[in-house]
Amino acid sequence: MDDTPDLGSPTGTDPFTPQARHLVVVSGGLGDPSSSLMLANRMATAAADHLSAEGIVPEVHVVEIRLLATEIAEATVNPSRSAALQAALDQVEQADGIVTVSPTFKASYSGLFKAFWDLVDNDALRGVPVLLGATGGTPRHSLMIDSAMRPLFSYLRTKVLSSSVFAAADDWGEVTGGQASARTTPLQHRIESAGEDLASVAGRLPARPRRAAGEVKPVEVIPFDQLLRGI
Repeated sequence: MDDTPDLGSPTGTDPFTPQARHLVVVSGGLGDPSSSLMLANRMATAAADHLSAEGIVPEVHVVEIRLLATEIAEATVNPSRSAALQAALDQVEQADGIVTVSPTFKASYSGLFKAFWDLVDNDALRGVPVLLGATGGTPRHSLMIDSAMRPLFSYLRTKVLSSSVFAAADDWGEVTGGQASARTTPLQHRIESAGEDLASVAGRLPARPRRAAGEVKPVEVIPFDQLLRGI
């Protein structure tokens, strides 16, 4: 079943008005279907629902970085970027709020997840609220959010929310030989609470200016002598 929600703006609503908020979902899930994407979509849905309840129009854009894997790898060694990758980065860098989820690999986020965020401008997300999530086989990996993800987004000077959501395999339902969930608080309850936190912060902050469709981001030209000093 397709768990991707219909989160677009209502017909006739201009997403660039002060009453709208642009939420971007960045999923680091590598599979199809992906538990990381499913978690990210549910978190975004919760945030969008709470914004709507406050009379704020949510416009949600989903970025699946697995679909950009080749472009991301190329961009790490080549300054040129594909149109699809640049469009994804533009969405992220102009967001009013971000939901981002990574699977857990060796007690950290995936390499592809890190490579994508390495391409985001260091100053583009200053003060932007970010809601973190992660997935893993067991709840033992849940500290990955605090030990690995928070430092990354603190470096980008985002407003990292204190709430976060970790979903282990047994959070999604009963597993063979185990109980329905190892958690005392059900997954959906934690998702709703985290989504409300993001909506509360994003709703209080003014909408960030966004470029109109087709408007090109100004190209930063680095003087040649500065390039030489960096060699």
